Amino acid sequence: MEILVPLVPARRASATVLALLVASTLGAAACTTQSVPPPAAENGITAAPAAYFDTTGRKDVVSGGARLIPISTPKGTFNVWTKRVGNNPTIKVLLLHGGPGMTHEYFEAADAYFPGAGVEYYYYDQLGSFYSDQPKDSSLWNTERFVEEVEQVRKALGLDQDNFYLLGQSWGGILAMEYALKYQQHLKGLIISNMMASIPAYNEYAAKVLMPAMDQKVLAEVKAIEAKKDYSNPRYMELLIPNHYQLHILRMPPAEWPDPVQRAFKHVNPDIYVPMQGPSELGASGKLEKWDRTADLPTLTIPTLVVGAEHDTMDPKHMEWMAGQVKRGRYLYCPKGSHLALYDDQQTYFGGVIKFLKDVDAGRF
Repeated sequence: MEILVPLVPARRASATVLALLVASTLGAAACTTQSVPPPAAENGITAAPAAYFDTTGRKDVVSGGARLIPISTPKGTFNVWTKRVGNNPTIKVLLLHGGPGMTHEYFEAADAYFPGAGVEYYYYDQLGSFYSDQPKDSSLWNTERFVEEVEQVRKALGLDQDNFYLLGQSWGGILAMEYALKYQQHLKGLIISNMMASIPAYNEYAAKVLMPAMDQKVLAEVKAIEAKKDYSNPRYMELLIPNHYQLHILRMPPAEWPDPVQRAFKHVNPDIYVPMQGPSELGASGKLEKWDRTADLPTLTIPTLVVGAEHDTMDPKHMEWMAGQVKRGRYLYCPKGSHLALYDDQQTYFGGVIKFLKDVDAGRF
């Protein structure tokens, strides 16, 4: 294992409350978002060659790279939304967003980094998410069906073992692991971002580390609201934003949360999120409650990058351990980051991801 050390979303009511609270904060104070320095050339982030913008033979030119892909399911055929950026015959990254039921939108930070590194990448809203069809049949919301959806997307986009990298963040990390465990023969590389390999282990970390570190009066009030299942109570998010979200989801004041993050929260689909993740913001339940793939990690033989962050809701030590369990693993540690380290430790995050992509592509991994 290599260790690379650097030199969300909830129910409809909670998501709505969160969006309103953030919007009110934005209205009350001027946004003071700090500019991000230019990406470092030593991480392979330079001006993209002209070939990166070559659209010869591409069928998606007229739509700017966007494309609806039909997906066959046990309940019929539905369309999912994708969008290609750039052109690179050997590095193509499919982005799997979190939730379940969030959107690709919060991945838009990649636009500041991937093009300069010549990385071809694909935004993708999973079935049920905002840009894709949103069927109401709850039987569709299970991990196995999502895996088969990703495989259909791969085939439609023409991705294969010579170029196909899968980057999954949060729930997307679960989906990426599940896909790789079944279809790793199609992958050139795997990136598991901000996701542990066990929901029971995540719940234990939340109970033994995150909750004891909270103001105990705040925690007691949050628990009381949860005990009443009163998740639509505005007080729930009023407590969680400063005491949990700002510390472990995105370490910025709400007034500075970037637009792509705010849009993703606004567009979350609770009809998927709640059945799979559960209603609580301090742990997971639902269909994923007993999900655990720790014993299966050694079967992954493809180059794998695991991204962890110091302030994440996910245990960074567990994610470092994961990188040592796969056959060819590397750990990327984001010391300033939280669950959305791609924003609050952005240069470390994208610099490390790009270095992994370049190293695998060059045969240096």
